[in-house]
Amino acid sequence: MRPIPHVLACAALCGSVFLLSGCASGPAAIDANTTLASTRDGAIAPYHARPGHAKPLIAVVGDNASTELSDYVVPYGILTRSGVADVMALSTAEGPINTTTDMGKPGFRIEPEATIARFDARFPDGADYVIVPATRNSPELRNWIARQATKGATIVSICNGAQIVARSGVMDGRLATAHWASEQERMEQQPAIRWVRNARYVADRNWVSSAGVSAAIPTSIALVEAIAGRARAAALAGELAVADWSARHDSDAFQPHLGHNLTALATTVYTNGWFHNDDALGIRAAAGVDEVVLALTVDAYSSTGRSHAWLVADSVAPLRTRYGLRVIPDRSEGETAALDQVLDLSATTLPGQAVDQALDGIASRYGRANAYGVALLLEYPGYRD
Repeated sequence: MRPIPHVLACAALCGSVFLLSGCASGPAAIDANTTLASTRDGAIAPYHARPGHAKPLIAVVGDNASTELSDYVVPYGILTRSGVADVMALSTAEGPINTTTDMGKPGFRIEPEATIARFDARFPDGADYVIVPATRNSPELRNWIARQATKGATIVSICNGAQIVARSGVMDGRLATAHWASEQERMEQQPAIRWVRNARYVADRNWVSSAGVSAAIPTSIALVEAIAGRARAAALAGELAVADWSARHDSDAFQPHLGHNLTALATTVYTNGWFHNDDALGIRAAAGVDEVVLALTVDAYSSTGRSHAWLVADSVAPLRTRYGLRVIPDRSEGETAALDQVLDLSATTLPGQAVDQALDGIASRYGRANAYGVALLLEYPGYRD
């Protein structure tokens, strides 16, 4: 049996949604478009320097057993590129981080810089910001998040990382958001959180939370704005080819609706797996690759329901990305015979262009409806069937 996509764990996309053309009714999340002007604006509180920190200290943390690939890599790459903070890649235990892509397929592994225990020993006063991707719900991580928040860190959850933060027990009463597909599950399982829809990200005191997967990009730029100001954020957005990093968003448009997006979602999540075997696609990379482009490309091609993307390099030895993340290739160049095709990343692709380029490739290979389904899973606005 195929693994259920982590973002669709809310009863497998509302269970029989594809038969009923809509999710089952339940408690309603707060609509940012009609009731929360401050959430709609999305401003993150400005950074205030802490004693002993020449720059803000940002910890990106994942559980070794399973962490969503883009949720972890995208903030790391953008925040490190910005130069406004010291960024560390952490894990809950020794050894590499096993990543998963949005449909639950394995992604490439990541070698963290340190464990949370080693981080605590080196920085006993804690981080300024902690980035929490969608990851395994481990007590070690929940407890560490709670301790970091108590020490004064702002917690930044990406996608369904919000559910881990909610379970830490220190954010009750806060406004927050996450992936569109988990809305009913979150409302039912974490009712102490004031869940918001129709926002790309939400800031409430010491918790910043983002919508699904692709929202990691604007959220990371907004965090740079909070640290270094509007001008630096605008310059960074230009470097990334990102036109808008505001919190404005229509998550309702991603919910399954007959005659709108139901066919694309059903095809991508279900029927592709019933009628097609996965194509094994290699994504070729070398040292110095842009980690954001790489992660988003692998994530997109592994979310079609028809393909699984593997990282291919000269060898399977860890390689260092453009901004210092150590990633472990899945295949060497000598092991590509079993792959159906190996794709080369364009050296000129910028992070803000990566999803569009991947979707164009998916549309050429599997059809535009399938590409639209992937865009819906990544909660990527603006792409239509």
